[in-house]
Amino acid sequence: MLINKLIIQESQSTFFDALLAQLPFFLIFFVIWYFMLRPNMKKQENLKQMQSDLKKGDRVITIGGIHGKVIQVKNNKVVLRVSNNSEITVDTVAISQLSNLNKKESDGS
Repeated sequence: MLINKLIIQESQSTFFDALLAQLPFFLIFFVIWYFMLRPNMKKQENLKQMQSDLKKGDRVITIGGIHGKVIQVKNNKVVLRVSNNSEITVDTVAISQLSNLNKKESDGS
């Protein structure tokens, strides 16, 4: 009888010991998610929002580094004026950021 009680008590303590042994792995995963993955997901969400909010007249920079002004937005394509007589059509996912000129013009107005 005494041996059965010891075995039961021993098995209960090992469960909690095993749980406590796994705790550092859960904490490491949480820290990696919170400080590395979560900000990246927010950045991607903001980029998609910016790409969906493009409008005529915005100055943008593409992934390839081409600076241009949005002339027309169609579905998932954007027509950019690169120079006086040059226009190019790119996918909206190729737009990486709004140009700083937009911010300066809106601040000055």
